[in-house]
Amino acid sequence: MTSTKNTVLLDVQGLEDTRGVALQQAGIKNVKMPLQILQKNGQRQHVQASATMSVGLTATEKGTHMSRFVIQLNQWGDGPVVSINLAEFLTEMKTRLNAETARTVFQFDYFIEREAPVSGLSAKMAYPCTLKGQIRQDNTCETILSLVVPCATLCPCSKAISDYGAHNQRAAIKADLVLDPSLNETHPVVWIEDVVHGLESQSSCPVYPLIKRVDEKFITEKAYETPKFVEDVARDAVLFLQQYPGVTGFHLEVEAFESIHAHNAWAMHRENFISSVV
Repeated sequence: MTSTKNTVLLDVQGLEDTRGVALQQAGIKNVKMPLQILQKNGQRQHVQASATMSVGLTATEKGTHMSRFVIQLNQWGDGPVVSINLAEFLTEMKTRLNAETARTVFQFDYFIEREAPVSGLSAKMAYPCTLKGQIRQDNTCETILSLVVPCATLCPCSKAISDYGAHNQRAAIKADLVLDPSLNETHPVVWIEDVVHGLESQSSCPVYPLIKRVDEKFITEKAYETPKFVEDVARDAVLFLQQYPGVTGFHLEVEAFESIHAHNAWAMHRENFISSVV
């Protein structure tokens, strides 16, 4: 075996490329790492995230240093809190890789303690979340918070035409929110907990991770008293997001997993959703 002691190893990635092609993104994808997310109550939530990290390469840069991405992820997994606008994380990433631009994506389940409406029993419920962020050459940041909020809908038509009862089903509200870049890094205005509560409130009824019979009665009756098509949920959710501080644009979808149809019902609305974060 050839010894590398006292041997200078060639940094191939640091060599100059002569093909004249710049790359918008180069980095690592689908890295499983623990992260700490800042909660509304000021505490940290430890999550397992699937991370994608990349930087832009100029036409003369041959490659980026992949290990530096993993080093930063490992350090942030044990130490700093990832705030929701990602500015601090992206700034460090850009500096560490000596890059003009940087992007990252974190996919994770965010857990919220949910209390049943009557019995008061509580359990944690998972909400799929994605944070996408980029920092540009001028150090301006862009962040998108995506989340999926389960809920229930009860069909207004079914209620109106039936002698008794009405079909209902679980549904999902999916929202991609463009966050105001002026949000404070330590105390962001947009909290996942508040967005979840606000969006599910636009449905016929929320869903809960743990309920007893008294809760089931309440939920059934609440849904019956609040019939909504997916179009109704979508429009009400749009009105909610239009007034939400810290959200400058959004892409919204509502999908009902129909209980008596062979298809799902679906509605979508997009507003001021101009973003280059992918």
